[in-house]
Amino acid sequence: MLRVISTGMVLLGLVAGAAPAQAQDQGFSVSLGYFAPRGESSRVSGDVLNANRCIDTTFLCEPLLFDVGDFGGATISGEYLIGIGKYIEAGFGAGFQQRTVDIIYEFVTRPDDTEIEQDLKLRIVPLTATLKFVPTGRDAKFQPYIGAGIAALRWSYSETGEFVDPVTTDIFRDSFTAEGTEVAPIFFGGLRAPIGASTMLGGEVRYQKADAELPAEDFLGDRLDLGGLTFQANLTWRF
Repeated sequence: MLRVISTGMVLLGLVAGAAPAQAQDQGFSVSLGYFAPRGESSRVSGDVLNANRCIDTTFLCEPLLFDVGDFGGATISGEYLIGIGKYIEAGFGAGFQQRTVDIIYEFVTRPDDTEIEQDLKLRIVPLTATLKFVPTGRDAKFQPYIGAGIAALRWSYSETGEFVDPVTTDIFRDSFTAEGTEVAPIFFGGLRAPIGASTMLGGEVRYQKADAELPAEDFLGDRLDLGGLTFQANLTWRF
């Protein structure tokens, strides 16, 4: 998987290096945004979040009380930009998003009626290589753009707290963690405009699609859907 990302980055670097020197410039962009995961009905089959709600699982379980949307949260990213002529821009970036959701069992409590609690934690660190097309030109007053690329999504998912055995109804404390890296296609579009001689302000919507395998012995679901939309505002400096 990492070999695919490395190859993509090398190819983008070769494209950038092949452009005429006078047509190139560089920049750096910082983005703040919000990640919205794919909804319950569109998630991959076997997804662990749906399985924890006792949806799309063949295992006997007690549903946890939460919504998939609870895993949406703030994002931050940075991207190094290389101009390739008047209309094309290559980008190499990294980002970070993490969300911990405090949850309880929907129908089960302790004998004294207190809640049985868990923490579900999802972290995604994307490393991206992209190409952007600006139809109005990279020096225009308003610059709508579309683009695509690839990402290495470094992810970590954990379930920590109290668990209920669905057969015996015994309550026990434990922690389960899985992590890995998945390759994902990304597609995006946005609009930016200069607010100074070398500064631009803009907004963007970005979509990623990927899912990861989880150890079946530790989780109710054997997949983790990493797809979703990111809505972000960005500030770019050219140099």
